[in-house]
Amino acid sequence: MSYAPPPGWYPDPSGPRGTRWWDGAQWTQHVGPPTSQVPRPPIPDTTRTDTVFVWLMALLPLVTAPLLLVYQPHFRYEFIGPSHIRTIDPTSIYTAGYAIVQGVSVLLYAANVLLALFDHRVLKRRGVVRPFSWPWAFLSPIVYVIGRYVVVRRVAPGRAMWPLWVYLAVFVIGVVLGITRSVALFHQMLP
Repeated sequence: MSYAPPPGWYPDPSGPRGTRWWDGAQWTQHVGPPTSQVPRPPIPDTTRTDTVFVWLMALLPLVTAPLLLVYQPHFRYEFIGPSHIRTIDPTSIYTAGYAIVQGVSVLLYAANVLLALFDHRVLKRRGVVRPFSWPWAFLSPIVYVIGRYVVVRRVAPGRAMWPLWVYLAVFVIGVVLGITRSVALFHQMLP
């Protein structure tokens, strides 16, 4: 199945002169300014802007909350050197729970990047010209989700942004839980 992009201004395939109008079936003779200066055309009101992938990105941080409870280190101390310096025994920190949390974190990171890629592709198929670039998810999924909605608001003004608001709420709750857990672990480390 071949996919033809929707009508719009695209980089000119005949050279670096700027952009050329694609009418949905073929290139026309209309040449325009460089891509960075071309406004994104609006999409029809019937076109959905939220995808299952952006919803999964918004809810995926909820997986990490229970992980905070998996990691339960019991700090043990030892004395090292001729001066008997008190230090934490590393084996009390690097437990099986720690390995699980780290492994799941890597998997969630990879899942977010893939979800951003899939979301980007769906937006393109739905007619969004130059959707927010999915590789921003490598920096942070929240960067991609916010950038995505900046672009969506330009091509579909007035649409609800529920996945963004849910993501921000889940993110804030995660930060609060993370800080609370960190403070509890810090107090556990104190003699």
